[in-house]
Amino acid sequence: MKRKTVLPLTTGFICLFLTIVMMSCSSGTAKLGTEKNPIIMSFVPSGDTQEIVVGGDAIAKMITAITGLIVKANVGTDFAAVREAMGSGKSHIGWLNTFNYVLAHEKYGIDVGLVAIRFGQTTYRGQIVVGAKSGIKVLTDLKGKTVCWVDPNSTSGYIVPRITLKANGVDPDRDFRKTIEAGSHNNVIIAVYKGNCDAGATYADARGTIEKDYPDVKTKVSVLAITPDIPNDNVAFAKDLPKDLRDKITKALLEIAASDEGKAAMKTAYQIAGLEPCEDAFYDGFRVQLGKAGMKIEELVK
Repeated sequence: MKRKTVLPLTTGFICLFLTIVMMSCSSGTAKLGTEKNPIIMSFVPSGDTQEIVVGGDAIAKMITAITGLIVKANVGTDFAAVREAMGSGKSHIGWLNTFNYVLAHEKYGIDVGLVAIRFGQTTYRGQIVVGAKSGIKVLTDLKGKTVCWVDPNSTSGYIVPRITLKANGVDPDRDFRKTIEAGSHNNVIIAVYKGNCDAGATYADARGTIEKDYPDVKTKVSVLAITPDIPNDNVAFAKDLPKDLRDKITKALLEIAASDEGKAAMKTAYQIAGLEPCEDAFYDGFRVQLGKAGMKIEELVK
């Protein structure tokens, strides 16, 4: 019978074995909220992108300072990009406009945690603006004109103003000579100010956000119509974000919103004065408005 030869374990073999074990242990996904796997917080590009970047980065750093969690901020290329990033797991926190949030909740289970406060209110209105010397006096005067929208996913810069127009006998799909997607509320106001568009839709009163660069904007751009109340934009969380992390971040954001530094950052990003806890039911009234306008959420998210 042949004897089996047992080779002694060499130092080199042991080192190789330990290296493989260590590599396999480190190859897994790093813990969420660390440098190797940061929490991603995304902002919709509803205003001046550079200002949103500055405000967003400041908020992210403050969350990190309070919680110890590594949070990185970014601004989506458009409104829908933020929603889709949250749905695909590429983003964990979203500062979402109302319509985008309702779609995100229906499609991906994204859930609101905080609602924005402006002027002491958690609701706001949209507006339709025109050039002060355009001769446009009533909504039906918009027929045959060039109109600027913000983005098809913008609540006050597209969705709700269209409802208002239809209710006043104007078909936004057929009655305009031309429509332009300007990309942000600021851009819409500037386009009307410069005469590139006869009219445009934004939140009320977006004219104030460009007043430092265009001091006479409220003289040259007039408000033609105001929409019904709309629930404010919010801070929402991806479905798979662990509850303990969500709770820490929510608590930190409320603390930040109460501080002078935090208020400055939120004002820079979105003209937000504060935040307060919010549940999804807050947006049910808006869902009813969409339904009355013939817009079915379940069809929009297909």
